[in-house]
Amino acid sequence: MPHITSANVACGVHAGDPAVMRETVRLARQHGVAVGAHPSFPDREGFGRRDLQLPPRQIEDLVVSQIEALAAIAAAEGVRLQHVKPHGALFNAAVRDRSVADAIARATASVDRALILFGLPASELIAAGHAAGLQTACEAFADRAYRPDGTLVPRTQPGAVIDDAAEVLTRVAAIARDRAVIAIDGTRVPITLDTICVHGDTPGAADLAARIRATLAASGIEVKAIGS
Repeated sequence: MPHITSANVACGVHAGDPAVMRETVRLARQHGVAVGAHPSFPDREGFGRRDLQLPPRQIEDLVVSQIEALAAIAAAEGVRLQHVKPHGALFNAAVRDRSVADAIARATASVDRALILFGLPASELIAAGHAAGLQTACEAFADRAYRPDGTLVPRTQPGAVIDDAAEVLTRVAAIARDRAVIAIDGTRVPITLDTICVHGDTPGAADLAARIRATLAASGIEVKAIGS
């Protein structure tokens, strides 16, 4: 928590439970970290990384229920949610499928129009957020490989997750400085970003987050929560 500015909190569907959610919100509050809902497909076995291809109405209901669950816990701790960032397969589906993206945007707006919707740059999710009248934030990934079209390499493919800390730090510095990332085929891909994601289940994530924060500071980049 001391090394991040915004936390994506699982809402009990792909991971977590009310006790974990409450403790995470408390830790975030103690460290001045903004809290966001991290809704997903109902897939604990696959950690939310299997595409369940649910109909848009069911997705909308699922996302509403997850945001509301975390919002209620956060309110009890004196915290208001800052953002919504879909998790795993739901996030990836919303990159390319406008009906999924619209369902997520509608769900977010129906709970609180002040919530910021996180998504991949130039994705259907960002477009859906704009159409719904939401503030959006374009997200870059410190520890994931990119394809030449600016989308993420699927986790089923080799090299999708970058676990070499030195490589991650080099990439983050370039992303923040040059607004570009080197894709898996070696091409340079321009990227729009407002926030950088580090996955909590990437090996050594806590130390990696601390080193990323230090790298950005050394580059003269001030890091703040999106809502600030």
